[in-house]
Amino acid sequence: MDTAKEKGEATETTGRRAVWSWAFYDWANSAFATVVLAGFFPLLYQDFWNAGVDAETANLRLGWANAAASLVIALGAPLIGALADRAGARKRLLLLFAVPGMLATALLAGVPGGAWLAASLLFVCASVGFLGSNLLYDALLTSVAPPARWHAVSGLGFGLGYLGGGLLYIGCVAAALKPAAFGFADTTSAALAAFAMTALWWALFSLPLVLWVREPPATASTAGGSLLRQTLRELRTTIGHLRHYRTVMVFLFAYWLYIDGVGTVIRMAVAYGRALGFERSHLILALLLVQFVGFPAAILFARLGERIGPQRGIYIGLAVYILVCVWGAFIRAPWEFYAIAVLIGLVQGGVQALSRSCYARLIPTARSGEFFGFYNLMGKFAALIGPPLFGLFGSWFGDVRYSMLALILLFVAGGLILSRVPAAAFTAGAEPSAE
Repeated sequence: MDTAKEKGEATETTGRRAVWSWAFYDWANSAFATVVLAGFFPLLYQDFWNAGVDAETANLRLGWANAAASLVIALGAPLIGALADRAGARKRLLLLFAVPGMLATALLAGVPGGAWLAASLLFVCASVGFLGSNLLYDALLTSVAPPARWHAVSGLGFGLGYLGGGLLYIGCVAAALKPAAFGFADTTSAALAAFAMTALWWALFSLPLVLWVREPPATASTAGGSLLRQTLRELRTTIGHLRHYRTVMVFLFAYWLYIDGVGTVIRMAVAYGRALGFERSHLILALLLVQFVGFPAAILFARLGERIGPQRGIYIGLAVYILVCVWGAFIRAPWEFYAIAVLIGLVQGGVQALSRSCYARLIPTARSGEFFGFYNLMGKFAALIGPPLFGLFGSWFGDVRYSMLALILLFVAGGLILSRVPAAAFTAGAEPSAE
């Protein structure tokens, strides 16, 4: 049962400066998500580090690298979060993941052509740093603002993330398109430099969080050197009693389904566009549209969720995604791809932000690291359904366009299960507790 003393931690680190410092970490690390994960690494991995290798082999290697990083975090997320809570080390563990992630990202800039194994290992290290730091970053939401502001603050973080990642990405794309104007010998040199710039950006804009976000207090004594044993024992207890947190369990199941649909759209959009014959320039522009539309939209969408209820806000986002899936199955012209990118940008950050803040309302505040570990576990395992379903529908019906229709199943199922959570559970006055 959550107590007033536990909830008191939310008032100790609140304040405008703490909120903005926390939100700017999203600005910092979203550069990795946009420039590295979605932008330059997949292209260089196939064309530079796997030069002379068939596309199927290169994609398989990349798939294994992504899977390895996600699996490490998915399996370790609950333990990492629980340790952070008990030791009062959410921020310190965030940095313990982020700093090696930054270094590995920077080192990618020096990997020579053909060295796919070295590039893979560094990519896994960088991705683990990125994903692990995000886990602790999410958990800090409950300590930088009071519950009544969690929806707005979560939206601010995602909004700044879209803007920051988009700004660096457009700069890196400009350098790759006009390398001589930026002092690079060729496009490959400019693309490699993007990794060093991403690491520098990530490090620089992490400083506000380091300086002005206070470490939440520990929930257990670290004396006697038994913290790990204590944490493992409590984590086993939490897993055993998680069924008593019915609303948490229902929400996580709904989140697992609909965020899988959101993630599949993110991961497969470029491949889908290429399969339909759109030029690479069209896909780059579409990605930029998502980033820059997503900046104000995530903030405004979170505020809309405050006014009409965050659950309804998520429903609106899922409805737009269903529209995107139907339209995406029939698009013919580049302008339609751009229009769909705008629609995604309008709701993508909002669904993510409201999901994070809704979950924060359902869990014990003092154990947010532990519970956000389960949240991140579900997020990492979300890729188990969407991408295979996406591919299977295209194979079964003999046309890649049917792949988009498959995702409607995830959005509808996630929305229906989400409706089983009482709307009152997401309000600022609700008291998270075991049931």
